[in-house]
Amino acid sequence: MNTHPLFDLTGRTALVTGASRGIGRQIATALASAGADVAVTARAASSLAQTVEDIAALGRRAVPLALDVTDVARCRAGVAEAAQALRGLDILVNNAGMEEVRPSLEVDEALWDRILDTNLKGAFFCAQAAAGVMKEAGGGAIINLCSLTSEVGIPTAVPYGSSKTGLLGMTRALAAEWADLGIRVNAIAPGYFRTDMTDVFYADDAWQATMRAKIPMRRFGELGDLSGIAIFLASGASAYITGQCFPVDGGFLASI
Repeated sequence: MNTHPLFDLTGRTALVTGASRGIGRQIATALASAGADVAVTARAASSLAQTVEDIAALGRRAVPLALDVTDVARCRAGVAEAAQALRGLDILVNNAGMEEVRPSLEVDEALWDRILDTNLKGAFFCAQAAAGVMKEAGGGAIINLCSLTSEVGIPTAVPYGSSKTGLLGMTRALAAEWADLGIRVNAIAPGYFRTDMTDVFYADDAWQATMRAKIPMRRFGELGDLSGIAIFLASGASAYITGQCFPVDGGFLASI
């Protein structure tokens, strides 16, 4: 594979959380396709078999790890295990996340805590642990998975939107704080992508038609649409970019 040197991740190491399916698996294999060795996590390591196989097929090393990001001690231990297994850690992708649609008057404390602990608290403590490793190595790149709800309000998704808005703020604050350490922190905000987590919406043909009409490119995102931006933000091609969030949404945010 011929890769422009700026986008070449050969010799680099990455950790992608929530990599058993969907966006996490796509990003993990994208980084591997650019040359990185990748540690991948999920609550159950057994669910990572396909991701590991995909990475191995690209000739790169995959390290599967069991990691529940709501467990802070496990976040720290998992990052340390990944760095030890890969002999370093250059890239962290905070992808692990959850969503449950529920009218706000019906949201209870348990749901709020479950979503915020996964999407925001877990991302912070994974980033903190990774930054400790990256600091000693002279720098690295952290990529957080934000959302359209980081920018706009979506009814019945208040805990999720709150977590993703918080993740955007965290991205900017850590970018400002860790720039002196050589650590860049950026985010990707996927638009409307069909994944296991969002499949409930796509079962409604009327919803699909309505939402597609709101997207200037008139189509939903395909997982491959996220590969380029992930490689870009992980690589030297984005060496002077930090604290930014990149929507991958077919023009949705630009048009509202």
